[in-house]
Amino acid sequence: MGKSYSSDLRERISAHVLAGYSRREAARRFGVSPSCAIKLVQRVSKTGSAAPAPQGRPPGAGKLAAYLTTLIRWVDEQPDITMPELAKKLEQNSGLKAHPASLSRILLSADFRYKKTADGVGVRTR
Repeated sequence: MGKSYSSDLRERISAHVLAGYSRREAARRFGVSPSCAIKLVQRVSKTGSAAPAPQGRPPGAGKLAAYLTTLIRWVDEQPDITMPELAKKLEQNSGLKAHPASLSRILLSADFRYKKTADGVGVRTR
């Protein structure tokens, strides 16, 4: 995903257009595409701000979010459970298929860490 232009440049383009210049003239002057200047001025007129919109998905809205408390309980009951075992248990209890990597990511977001003990057995801890 591309990076947005700096706030300073966005403000200068917006101010140039508000000063009476065309959007395409502003694009030429500041070295951006005409599409960028047009969309920027539309955004300013719609929202009142030249700030870029947030990028990416909002956190916590995945399909596993509803099952987070259940997953935490299962891991607390059996700290050495593997992710494939946890995926299988989730599918048996709720019918939801989830990749082991997805389960690992959601447990990491819940502050779980994977720690190996001296005998080489891994345990998930908070």
